[in-house]
Amino acid sequence: MAADTPLATDTLERLRKVSTDTITGLLMKIAGMRTRAVYGVHPVNPARCRFIGPAYTIRYVPIREDYTDTASPVSPGSRLHGRLDEIPAGSVLVIDMGRDDTSGALGDVIVARLVALGVAGVVVDGGMRDVSVIAQMPLPVFCRGNAPPPSPRSLMAAGVQEVIGCGGVMVEPADIVVADGNGVAVIPRHLADEVARKGEEQEEVEVWIKRQIEQGAPLSGLYPPTADVMEKYRQARS
Repeated sequence: MAADTPLATDTLERLRKVSTDTITGLLMKIAGMRTRAVYGVHPVNPARCRFIGPAYTIRYVPIREDYTDTASPVSPGSRLHGRLDEIPAGSVLVIDMGRDDTSGALGDVIVARLVALGVAGVVVDGGMRDVSVIAQMPLPVFCRGNAPPPSPRSLMAAGVQEVIGCGGVMVEPADIVVADGNGVAVIPRHLADEVARKGEEQEEVEVWIKRQIEQGAPLSGLYPPTADVMEKYRQARS
């Protein structure tokens, strides 16, 4: 799907109200997609883990020794040299490390640049350096864990704005990435509007259903909501 597929003007704001649990459930229901949750990653700072934005992708591959001098993404001669300065504000940087957590994709200096650029969040299916420092910075980061060695210990930068795999999820540039305390979900861009509309309503319906259950209503026949339940909900709102 083309990265320039337009989104409705309110889609991102609607999605801010929708949990990753709801998003992944909806993607199973409306599109049969069962691989939309990034596995094995956790927030560096659980108090700062909510973000949403279009994916900006970076791909690492296992290092080849004769490329060691240009393996770092900021090294002159690296395929990513200068590209980290071009990430659009509001983007979510998604990095494919092949689930290698023996080295760190980025450290606090690069993260400081991402903060200055207005990047919304970072998702890495490998390690991160300087985690204790990054945890105090304003940029939300999900990764597999702390890894003090720099990325050239095991990996080298290979590509930018390509289709990648991150934590078992195929990610295309400009897919919509949503993160919260429950995890990270990736929405194919062409489904984002539909997920936003249906997700916003589902969140509201489930709040209403939970209230009925707390007041003594039985679970059976109420959840998951049937057409009759949805009609009762809409009448209660009117």
